[in-house]
Amino acid sequence: MPQRTGGDARPAARPSGRARRRAAAALLPLAALTGCAPSAAGDRLDVWAASSLAGVLPELAAEYERAHPGSEVALNFSGSADLAVQIAEGAPADLFIAADERTLQRVLDAGRAAGPALPVATNRLVIAVAEGNPRGVGSLADLAGDGVSTVVCAEQVPCGHAARTVQDLAGIDLRPVSEENAVTDVLGKVRTGQADAGLVYATDVAAHEDELDAVPLPGAAAAANPYAAVVVPGGEEAAAAAFAELLTGPAGRERLAAAGFGPPPAATTPAGTDPDPHDPGGSA
Repeated sequence: MPQRTGGDARPAARPSGRARRRAAAALLPLAALTGCAPSAAGDRLDVWAASSLAGVLPELAAEYERAHPGSEVALNFSGSADLAVQIAEGAPADLFIAADERTLQRVLDAGRAAGPALPVATNRLVIAVAEGNPRGVGSLADLAGDGVSTVVCAEQVPCGHAARTVQDLAGIDLRPVSEENAVTDVLGKVRTGQADAGLVYATDVAAHEDELDAVPLPGAAAAANPYAAVVVPGGEEAAAAAFAELLTGPAGRERLAAAGFGPPPAATTPAGTDPDPHDPGGSA
């Protein structure tokens, strides 16, 4: 089960587009009968996902491979915005899981969706600090002064958009020492002591609870990010749909909840529609 982090490098070469289309065409009758038939044994499924899912998807990928002997799930984790740009430009992903619908919309607008977006989960921001909270951070206002070095995500990525929403709701404008392209980079700077605090997802702190503490953000619920997935056309569409079914089914929901993710919203933006610009969850 190959796994990469970082969205700059391209994945290893796969069968040609013609060969993949032939395989996909052969599966269409079965897919029509089952709803989402898996790929043939030996096929590679490329799942590109927000870096905040790196603690959950490997287990689900292993479960998928056990259920489909001979299959291979290759996981590529990076900032959702970086992945969306690459997929919109034709990168060979089979399933894309974004950390908000606003980012996913870029892929939908590029015509790189084989069906509607599927709601996966929600996540909300907290303030990550070193274990024991040595700086005594108690609120967002504590990060606005000169005594605490803070790191956030860049605003064009989902965690950065959520951070801006939280600041706007609180009427506070932070002066971060850096803005990162992925939440894992923010987390890394807090973990290594390069920053005193960072705005990251609750799930990120939960995954490193032996090193970090979480300070709740009162406005985080209004800025909760709705994660959504979409099958990318032209590749292993049936297998991607099968993996998405695993992710959004009981097994996936259980693992997501155990990692600290919230349940998905009741509905998500359908493929080809415009997001609601007034949605505080990051759809606009």
